[in-house]
Amino acid sequence: MFELYLVLLAGGLVLLAGIAATRLATRLGLPSLLLFLALGVAIGEDGLGLQFDDAQLAQNLGLAALGIILVEGGLSTRWSDVRPVLAPAGVLAVLGVAVSVGVTAAGAHYLLGIDWQIALLLGAIMSSTDAAAVFAVLRDLPVPRRLAGLLEAESGFNDAPTVILVTLFATQPLAEGGLVGVLANLVYQLAAGGVIGLVIGRVGAAGLRRVALPATGLYPITAFGLGIVAFAAAGAAQASGFLAAYLAALVMGNSGLPHRVATRSFAEGLGWLAQIGLFVLLGLLITPSDLPGQLLPALVVGAFLALVARPLSVVICLLPFRIPWRQQVFVSWAGLRGAVPIVLATIPIVTGLPGSDTVLDIVFVAVMVFTLLQGPSLARLARLLRLSSPAARELAVEAAPLDTLDAVLLTLTVPPKSRLHGVAMHELRLPALAVVTLIVRGGHAFVPERETRLVTGDEVLIVSTTPAREAAERRLRAVSKRGKLAYWFGERGNASG
Repeated sequence: MFELYLVLLAGGLVLLAGIAATRLATRLGLPSLLLFLALGVAIGEDGLGLQFDDAQLAQNLGLAALGIILVEGGLSTRWSDVRPVLAPAGVLAVLGVAVSVGVTAAGAHYLLGIDWQIALLLGAIMSSTDAAAVFAVLRDLPVPRRLAGLLEAESGFNDAPTVILVTLFATQPLAEGGLVGVLANLVYQLAAGGVIGLVIGRVGAAGLRRVALPATGLYPITAFGLGIVAFAAAGAAQASGFLAAYLAALVMGNSGLPHRVATRSFAEGLGWLAQIGLFVLLGLLITPSDLPGQLLPALVVGAFLALVARPLSVVICLLPFRIPWRQQVFVSWAGLRGAVPIVLATIPIVTGLPGSDTVLDIVFVAVMVFTLLQGPSLARLARLLRLSSPAARELAVEAAPLDTLDAVLLTLTVPPKSRLHGVAMHELRLPALAVVTLIVRGGHAFVPERETRLVTGDEVLIVSTTPAREAAERRLRAVSKRGKLAYWFGERGNASG
């Protein structure tokens, strides 16, 4: 029993230290994952002396944590941002990974004299952008949502082909790798994982909209649990659990779930918990005294990937979609690496591939150095490329089911810079079966009249019948973006909340 308390105490202290590191990283303008990794290194064998060298356990826990992070990413991603860029994101996730692997491997082989199989393994490990890093960094940047959606979707989709390639290069001699078999496996994993994710997402969303659970807190747990079910079901079917988890969560997050804001907040908390645990664990796995010897190879491989392989893959993949060159430059530099490459680097260690410890050290150093370079520079690059687009925060509308009335209670808070500020009740022009019933302003609640005008910070309660709900939400978002004459400006409020 005493040992249990010690473990819980240590775990709680590490968690609190990770949260403090997040705050510190935000103030310093650094990616928080770097401080999480540093925290793991600090309490490891060359720091406080905690011994941890179980690569299999690190791999299993790492994959589970990545599944949680992808569920959080899917629940937080707006379908309206992803839908226009599904095709280019898919091409980047498959063809882009293939180009990056080949070019990075060629650079490692010819510049460093690394054996082709290890070079290809390095290329495959480093070619996947990291969902945790992308979600954490991009959502704080004022870049066009379509551009952010492209990078978020790519990071959600490209884990599947990367895992297949890493597993292939780590377990088979190069001469035995059949191209047809690899392609067939890739198609199966993506297709089966996609179908499983979409089915579970649709069924789960329909169930959550129709079933009144006994407590509000059960809706976020159920939604997140369905995402994990999709991840596990796809994995059990030898398909891509990463893709299934992301798609299931994406479908549910954009299906008008009850208590969506609470669900996303719950998912965000679990996502942060998974990130802290994952990066601290990976930091523990590293032996810092071995890293200086791999600094030069890591810099060469990382620089070749960031400056040659990634830009080339972006140009090849995005050229047919006529994406502006400024956005292509941003996409090239915003291909952030994080936990995914380090977790994938444990695969050759588990399979016993000679030289795999060196691969892990190279990957770890490259991730640390280039995340430190790329992450903090993205905001400045966006301004330099004139891609920054400060705008009002997206209006978040919450819903709670009122089963006996076939109605829902919509709640919203008027955000800063919203054009809802100053709009009178009659100027909202909500559907006939949607009514503003209460406004909370400065801690005081009152029933609005026809001429009552909204102000920033107002908490607004609206009762709407289920058939009128979608139109009411569209109208509220349209007015929030363009004011009471939104329809005259072509704004229809179609963005998912």
